[in-house]
Amino acid sequence: MDRKQLIMEKALELFAKQGIESTSVQQITEYCGISKGAFYLTFKSKSELIEGIIDYFMTDIIFEVDRVVKHTSSNEDLLYLYYHTVFQTFQKHSDFAKLLVKEQAHPPNEEQLLKLAAYDEELGRLLETIVDKLYGGRIEHTKYDLIFSMKGFIKSYLELFIFFNAPINLDKLAKSLVEKTNILAENITIPFISSELKLLPPTDADPDKLVQMVQSKAASLDESLEKESLEILTEQLVNKTHPLAIIKGLITNISHHPDCKGVAFLLDKHFFK
Repeated sequence: MDRKQLIMEKALELFAKQGIESTSVQQITEYCGISKGAFYLTFKSKSELIEGIIDYFMTDIIFEVDRVVKHTSSNEDLLYLYYHTVFQTFQKHSDFAKLLVKEQAHPPNEEQLLKLAAYDEELGRLLETIVDKLYGGRIEHTKYDLIFSMKGFIKSYLELFIFFNAPINLDKLAKSLVEKTNILAENITIPFISSELKLLPPTDADPDKLVQMVQSKAASLDESLEKESLEILTEQLVNKTHPLAIIKGLITNISHHPDCKGVAFLLDKHFFK
């Protein structure tokens, strides 16, 4: 585990236990067993650390949902796999889920708010793809209400991870939400959210920042197939010399590494938008 990931994971444990405001950089460095100097070589501030945590965990969630949308051939399974994947990923990152729920009473700063809004809209885009596949044009006038409700299901049931200590049956939860979603899809008659009220999707990542992100991730890895793939992808971002089939294969290589899912998602979006 590299230093950046160590700081994020240990800080997240502290944030989940005692809250963001009550956790100091000093406490984080002591918990990590590093110096303050090492912390500030990695993050300029606690605020930048929080933004890094949001990026790290939300890109993993979006990556997993995107994979479901792209690789599920059966519409019958798509909605179930969507809900199951979202909650399974939040369960895997339970400290992050706790942070999202517990810190709702403490508004994030503008930069953090923009990041959360961008990820929320990316999830909305994936949900729109799912809804279009499942219900087509017959709910065109109500689909944004349905998407808003589906996102509400996620936020509401996420509290189960915070307030209940008993094991959660993800299979039953996913099936229950599929049933609720289908009932809404077939019975909404008075939509409130229209295409005019729908927020615009997030802009693509800045190309220069994407190059820096890929270079940084490559530098953090030991010699491996993933590291070599990231280095080739960095060149491709600048020179665009390889065919898209090769780029797809390189992105697939890095997507199997647990620390590269976020970068894989952004690269896939960049090259295959």
